[in-house]
Amino acid sequence: MKIGIIGSGNMGRSLGILWAEQGHEVFFGARTTEKGQEVATNAGHKTQGGSNDAAAAFGAVLLYTVRGVNPAKVFSSVSVLDDKVLIDCNNQEIPENFEYPAIARSLAETLAAEVPKARVVKAFNTMAQELFELAPDPLKNYKVSVFVAGDDESAKQTVMQLANEIGFQAIDCGKLRHARLIESAGDLIRLLMIQQQMGSTVTISVHALPPAQSQRLGGRQDSNLK
Repeated sequence: MKIGIIGSGNMGRSLGILWAEQGHEVFFGARTTEKGQEVATNAGHKTQGGSNDAAAAFGAVLLYTVRGVNPAKVFSSVSVLDDKVLIDCNNQEIPENFEYPAIARSLAETLAAEVPKARVVKAFNTMAQELFELAPDPLKNYKVSVFVAGDDESAKQTVMQLANEIGFQAIDCGKLRHARLIESAGDLIRLLMIQQQMGSTVTISVHALPPAQSQRLGGRQDSNLK
C-alpha cells in the first residue's frame, strides 16, 4: 500500500517507519522538500521524502498530522486529497487547567468539512509517540486499543487493518461524528500523562469480558426514579 505522511514530526515519522517495516511504500511529506527528504533518509526502509503536495499525490492513504492549520494552507490545492483515505490523528491544544469547552464538532469533522472529497477517518490520537517504540512487539501482547471512526466503511476498514498490522487492536467506533468521543478519550489520556504523572506510555486497552455465570447481585433491574 502507498502511504503518504503529511507533516513528518514525531507521530508521522514513527507511524511511517512502522508501516514501512511492514512492507508498505511510505513517502514522508514536510513543509519543504528538503525536510521531507531528510526524514526519509534517516528513516531508511526505502522510504521517500519531499513536500506535502508530493506525499499527498503519492499515497492512497494519507496520515494527516498537521494540527490547527487549514488544509488549503498545507497544500497548493486541496484537490490532491480527492478520494484519498485521510487519517486524522490530531487532538486539540490543551487549555489551561484542562478546562475544555463543550465539543460542538470534532477536529476530524472540521477536517472533513474542509476537504469534502477526502475519506476522513479518525484514529491514533489516544497515545503518545513513545508508545510506538513498543510496536509491533511487545505491543501486541497488551491489546492496546486504537479507536477508529469514519463515514466511509472501506476507508475505515483500511485504517483498522493498518492499525492491526503494527500491533494494535483496532476498535470500530462507527460514524465520524463519534470522533468527538475519541478526541475526548485522547484528552483524558493526556490528563493522565501530565497531571497524574503516569508517563507517556499510559494508554487504553478495551476488553470484552465473559458474562457472569450467576446474578448474585440481582442482575440489571429497571431504575426506580420515584
